[in-house]
Amino acid sequence: MIYQPRNYSINCKGRLIDLRHAKVMGILNITPDSFFDGGKFTEENSILERVRQLVTDGAEIIDIGGASSRQGASLVTESEEEARLIPTIELLAKAFPNLLLSVDTWRSTLAEKAIQKGAHIINDISAGQFDDNMFETVARLQVPYIMMHLKGNVQTMHQKFEYSDLLVEVIQFFQERIIELRKMGIKDIIIDPGFGFSKAIADNFLLLKNLNTLQILDVPLVVGISRKSMINKTLNISAAEALNGTTALNTVGLMGGANILRVHDPKEASECIKLVQALTATS
Repeated sequence: MIYQPRNYSINCKGRLIDLRHAKVMGILNITPDSFFDGGKFTEENSILERVRQLVTDGAEIIDIGGASSRQGASLVTESEEEARLIPTIELLAKAFPNLLLSVDTWRSTLAEKAIQKGAHIINDISAGQFDDNMFETVARLQVPYIMMHLKGNVQTMHQKFEYSDLLVEVIQFFQERIIELRKMGIKDIIIDPGFGFSKAIADNFLLLKNLNTLQILDVPLVVGISRKSMINKTLNISAAEALNGTTALNTVGLMGGANILRVHDPKEASECIKLVQALTATS
């Protein structure tokens, strides 16, 4: 069965973005050590060229990360992350004034500075767990907030955790936070199941297989599987060889109701979306 995305929309600084038709979020890692493209996009010209290509290939949102969350990555200081993030957001806001920008950070102070400099969305891998001020910051800024499921802390979030019932625990995790965020007046909440974070490979596939169960939470859903280890280790390939596997699992994600695909390769993701839309349009 194909679960079509529900009729969601988010307000990005006065622009209403319709998520009924799935969107592509292009990844821009401005870090030297990201697992797939670390070190490639650290200079202004390379950043601008990368974003132009992402947009040409179909990305409607650019997710900008200044600190790698890959397994084994060293913890970046706040000042170092800021030095990467803020100038990049200023650069892109000026060069692409109509482009939606998402800031990938768990630090509330940097999230606020990024929004002030032109970003529209906060993408927090910790769902407020790593910074107690994040929820209050989002409530004050009134911007869309993506929160991801994980267990542990910055050092342990890639360890394999035991779950008595993974699906129930993930739903409860989001349910508790959605209730708290709603009480604070936060309207635009988006969830990310956190593929590759604090889960064994089998957990990731179980979560993807049952992605539609997250629709009970009645919020938009991000799927971020692009070139991750659940593909690479299953197929015994490198991240550089994982585009075909990414495309296959993105298709599964869309059929499970994903509203946003977070990817390194927007062209292939856009094609997935068009094909699944054509499939759902048939009687």
